[in-house]
Amino acid sequence: QVQLVESGGGLVQPGGSLRLSCTASGSFFTMNSMGWYRQAPGKQRELVATITTDPEGRVNTGDSVKGRSTISRDNGENTVYLKMNGLKPEDTAVYYCYADIHITELGSSDDYWGQGTQVTVSS
Repeated sequence: QVQLVESGGGLVQPGGSLRLSCTASGSFFTMNSMGWYRQAPGKQRELVATITTDPEGRVNTGDSVKGRSTISRDNGENTVYLKMNGLKPEDTAVYYCYADIHITELGSSDDYWGQGTQVTVSS
């Protein structure tokens, strides 16, 4: 069983910053990539940013947060971090941790999701 546990989030003032972290726990798995998606009320879930866990650390960033977000990872701790600056009210959403994980005993990869953490940008 693989679990993704998120931390961070909460209420942030416009123009402020946030830092989210997510740690994967479990056994007998390897991570292909980790990252973040978000979903605002009445909208579809959208990409924030993902990063591969290979040495290249390839990053894929959503258009709505380009230039305002930084994603990083600690492979040894199975943890991914997201920092966002210049937050706007439209960044208000539930932010979900995502991981593409290979389960050794199953011999296959699948997508895993955290429970989500609320980020509210408001004065």
